[in-house]
Amino acid sequence: MPVMRYIVMKSEQELSFVEMPESHAYQLSALNLRLHKEIDKLTAASVPVLPYAIAECADVELHDKSVVIESGLDYMNRLEKDFSSIEEKSYPLISLLTEIRALQAQLEQWYEEELDN
Repeated sequence: MPVMRYIVMKSEQELSFVEMPESHAYQLSALNLRLHKEIDKLTAASVPVLPYAIAECADVELHDKSVVIESGLDYMNRLEKDFSSIEEKSYPLISLLTEIRALQAQLEQWYEEELDN
């Protein structure tokens, strides 16, 4: 059974959890920091709300049934969709999308390899 880690995300007053393979968890945290560093530079009228990665942990036991744990691949697919829909004219958005898609591809490969095992 693969070892998973959980990235705790905070958006406004809401917490969410993203389940990542241990080997890729740090990459999501680092990507989140990079996106936050660059998101203010976007000039598009509609920019997605991006939660902050506030913690990373090895295990989660939820007591509130309204809080869900999202798979890392589902999160990356949604993030890619959100950022690819931005109509940006000034900032080189392609560099951010490249980073998002790179981690997305790594996760797709990881999940495929896990299914094969």
